[in-house]
Amino acid sequence: MPTTLVTGCNRGIGLELVTQLHARGDAVIGVCRHTSDELGQLGIRVIDGIDVARGPSVAALSDAVGDEPLDILINNAGILRSDRFGELDYADMLEQYEVNALGPLRVTEALADNLRAGSKVAIVTSRVGSIEDNGSGGNWGYRASKTAVNMLGRNLVHEMRPRGIAVALLHPGLVATDMTGNRGITAEVSAQGLIARIDELNMENTGGFWHAEGYTLPW
Repeated sequence: MPTTLVTGCNRGIGLELVTQLHARGDAVIGVCRHTSDELGQLGIRVIDGIDVARGPSVAALSDAVGDEPLDILINNAGILRSDRFGELDYADMLEQYEVNALGPLRVTEALADNLRAGSKVAIVTSRVGSIEDNGSGGNWGYRASKTAVNMLGRNLVHEMRPRGIAVALLHPGLVATDMTGNRGITAEVSAQGLIARIDELNMENTGGFWHAEGYTLPW
């Protein structure tokens, strides 16, 4: 029974991820800032009060996990702040960078000693972080934060490879959540795809940037 830790799990894709992982028998640790009724009813271990954008908070997460080995670490926590050129809020842009880019790095670094050969690290990024695929512009802060986490994720590939730990950067698709204005596929379908990609992850394909549906995305 693998032990899987998921950040940002109190709603949306994260809630669906922990629901499906728990249902299939994983020992799930859900991490979030604020728990929810739905999360509390699952019966999994929940560590709340954790803000991935704050170093002391992530240190508290490490203390809470202790020396428990982790088989799968899913960095899912993220935020989106709408913006437009001419009215850009640079504080909002920095907040997105702190959560979406540095958050996964902080968490992975803090929990690195809990990972071992055969463990997997997944970062839920976004297709909008692709420079080559940017055909529409907009979402200035969100795009930049996801491009940054793609680079940080590639750095983690090199860091983790000698330890036998595989890393994946995963786009969940356009998912109907509060973040997207409830447009797109269901969180259930997205989570199914993300879990399938994580299950396929190994040292032979480590470092890829994949759509939840299974195809490779351009950087």
